Amino acid sequence: MLQFHVAISLVGILSGFVMLYGLLLGRNFRTAIAVFLVTTILTSLSGFPLPPFGFDPPRAVGVLSLILLVGAVAAYYGLRLAGAWRQIFVACAVAALYLNVFVLVAQGFLKIPALHALAPTGSEPPFAIVQGIVLLIFIALGIRAVVPPLAMNLKWVAGLVVVLLSSLIAGGWSLWRRTRFC
Repeated sequence: MLQFHVAISLVGILSGFVMLYGLLLGRNFRTAIAVFLVTTILTSLSGFPLPPFGFDPPRAVGVLSLILLVGAVAAYYGLRLAGAWRQIFVACAVAALYLNVFVLVAQGFLKIPALHALAPTGSEPPFAIVQGIVLLIFIALGIRAVVPPLAMNLKWVAGLVVVLLSSLIAGGWSLWRRTRFC
């Protein structure tokens, strides 16, 4: 069951990034959206029977993700993105993708020895900094995806790319120095 959960999570994240790319271009990547919604719903549902049992933070994330996905499915399939429902779809879908990436980063800090050494309990500054950067990236991309495609400003996109790459390079440099590989 765990292997299915992990595999379907990764498919959901990858298809979510394809969906997000389409949203940023103002295009409707129907297949990517369908795959993202189905796999992300399955990810949330398949996480509930995994140990440890009881209502804990991972299950709270799963419940929140399912609520967001109900909104995304209703906006996309039920209301066909009419009027404000496009913005509601984008907000729900990007937030659900963010939650999947949040869990991916948290799992990375648990499973990758170099990251685990930096934040063994998940409450240390490196974990918070990385999660904060991820959150800011998703907020920026979500806002950008809501802006009508005709208002696309290449300077804005280039500036966002520079900021994101700078953040990733700075974060990578910090991790590299803290792990003492130099």
